[in-house]
Amino acid sequence: MLNPLMMRLVACFGFAATLVAGSLVQFHTPIGDWVLELYDEDKPVTVHNFKRYVTDGRFRDSFVQRHEPGFVIQGGGYAVTNRGTATAQLLAVPTYGPITNEYGVGRVFGNQYGTIAMARVGGQTNSATSQWFINLTNNAFLDQVDGGFTVFGRTLLGTNVLNRFHPPVPAGGIYRAQVPGNPSLATIPVLKLQPTLDDLVFTDISLPAWPLLRIELLAGGARRLSWTSLSNFVNHVEFAAWAGGPMQVLLSTNGTGGVMQVEDAAPTPTRIYRIRIE
Repeated sequence: MLNPLMMRLVACFGFAATLVAGSLVQFHTPIGDWVLELYDEDKPVTVHNFKRYVTDGRFRDSFVQRHEPGFVIQGGGYAVTNRGTATAQLLAVPTYGPITNEYGVGRVFGNQYGTIAMARVGGQTNSATSQWFINLTNNAFLDQVDGGFTVFGRTLLGTNVLNRFHPPVPAGGIYRAQVPGNPSLATIPVLKLQPTLDDLVFTDISLPAWPLLRIELLAGGARRLSWTSLSNFVNHVEFAAWAGGPMQVLLSTNGTGGVMQVEDAAPTPTRIYRIRIE
């Protein structure tokens, strides 16, 4: 039997995860959040480049700039300066130098539904900088274009939000607008028929930690469970009396993004715990 003081579980989203899983990225939007796992080991240059834009603040107040129902949504190219004020205006995201295409590096991942890949200049394989896109369907033909578009992550949570972009416009409360004279901003998803800059689908991006479960033994055999929660999702703490046994809910709560705790006051001598996010 595992010592409960030493037991650790990685949160699982309906599947068993391991400590070598890729890092997480969370997109916070006005219509809901989605969470992706990044392929750090297989696409190291691409993942490092994307995370650099996040941590350096270059994606701050950026938004989904392109909406092609049944194909992709795209972002990372434009942001709003002075967001929420009378002086707000569009600007291009300042970019670092282009990166090497990693489509064939490590394991090869196809452009399937829910995956994230890097956008590029047409005909230029090694031209990706800040712009990314998420596949709204299986776009296998993109694997054959100019050396393949590098997929560097997949959606774990929030496909219901992505699906709001899938029906023909205007459905799901999403419309489209355009900036005249700028072909890169010809199909912007917006949340009103007569939009302002406040009605864009902003993508405030964060890099949360995997919700590792820590278990402490308390007096009388009780156990304190703590984990780094995922915000804007329901976090379920579940247990089973034995490995493979039926899971029961100990606590269901809305995640805050910070460390959360719950005590199991009267556990059986052996108990398996997990965190499930939905």
